[in-house]
Amino acid sequence: MREQELIVYKDFQKDEGRILYDMVWLMEHFKDTYYNREDMAGLLYECIHRLLEMAGNHGFYGDLWHCYLSNLLVNNENSYSRACEIRGNVEGTINRAVLHDIVIFKEFFDYDFTEMAGVLGVEGIDLITDYVCSDSESKVYNSRIRERICSLAVKFTKNHTPDEMKDTLTEFYKDYGVGKFGLHKAFRVAHEGDGVHIVPIQNIAHVYLDDLVGYEIPKQKLIENTEAFVEGRKANNCLLFGDAGTGKSSSIKGIANAYYEKGLRIIEVYKHQFQDLNEVITQIKNRNYKFIIYMDDLSFEDFEIEYKYLKAVIEGGLEKKPKNVLIYATSNRRHLVREKFSDKEDRRDDLHAGDTVQEKLSLVSRFGVTIFFAAPDKKEFQNIVKVLAERYQVTMPEEELLLEANKWELAHGGLSGRCAQQFIDYLLGKRGNVCQ
Repeated sequence: MREQELIVYKDFQKDEGRILYDMVWLMEHFKDTYYNREDMAGLLYECIHRLLEMAGNHGFYGDLWHCYLSNLLVNNENSYSRACEIRGNVEGTINRAVLHDIVIFKEFFDYDFTEMAGVLGVEGIDLITDYVCSDSESKVYNSRIRERICSLAVKFTKNHTPDEMKDTLTEFYKDYGVGKFGLHKAFRVAHEGDGVHIVPIQNIAHVYLDDLVGYEIPKQKLIENTEAFVEGRKANNCLLFGDAGTGKSSSIKGIANAYYEKGLRIIEVYKHQFQDLNEVITQIKNRNYKFIIYMDDLSFEDFEIEYKYLKAVIEGGLEKKPKNVLIYATSNRRHLVREKFSDKEDRRDDLHAGDTVQEKLSLVSRFGVTIFFAAPDKKEFQNIVKVLAERYQVTMPEEELLLEANKWELAHGGLSGRCAQQFIDYLLGKRGNVCQ
């Protein structure tokens, strides 16, 4: 069968390739009187069912067979697709092998199911050729990714030759990448029975750096370091520290959204997962993307030893940290590892007290860039409130707005950007305004 002749685009996961294998079998045998026609009709109905289920899970629309094939191609990580991700065309014999496969895929893509449905007496084939999706959200992809795959399926219909189809696919790899790293912006680490897995975060908050009112100097330092990184220049690991609610985590989310198109990806790692860092880096070090390993609210009590794993990964192990990996962390603590006044008394009994101090400070010294986010003063807080009120179209006299904001911050955690946002959210909810 034709799918067995594929050279590069093979090894689809069992569930992914099941529809393809069954459909291709039907293409080749639906006229064969050796097989029971009712069984073949039942198999086609089963394929229609699976395509409809896929549409519901992925949010696909239009020609579901085309969307399915396009989804296979953009998710298949092989020697060609990984070489083309973010970079585009590559030279070498691999292009001949890929073109061989695209010839086969174009046959699948151009196949007309009308005759098959007529011979087998199957109704409803039009359900998968012109599908209108519901308004419900995709369980697998966000709307941005879904649109790209559905648009790719339409572009393929305009390609008259396998060469054109190959060029279209290669351009997709250049623009967006391949597989989970190509389609998604952010990831988390899952430690399951069969090892460490990097799992996509389906819906990252749509936060942009301009959404963070003020903090122009800290944001600029973060932007400069990140731009150097994504452009292949020297860049440093980065620690964002300061008061709670000042926008440290929001800045990281803003960076993820701002530089996704340039190949930046974010992997969130929690403290208890530091022992998996080496495995995570092994999985990403040879990819064409730039990865930021993100650690939110990073701090350690003096009895916690996880920071030793982190020290070794940042700078200390025999294996050099890959050029496509940086570590960004946020913390309310400047020095990350907790120190107490009682430590000074303990040092009287410590033969090498200076060594103990250096051990606790050595982690933060491995972040080449440290950026301070300070709590705003009263005037800055009021300015944040006014800007947010205008952004969300809160209609209230300025004097009353600021008076209510002052009452709110006194009762809800003090002066911070987070407190200002929570106040505006309170007004929007109280007055029945819809957040724009």
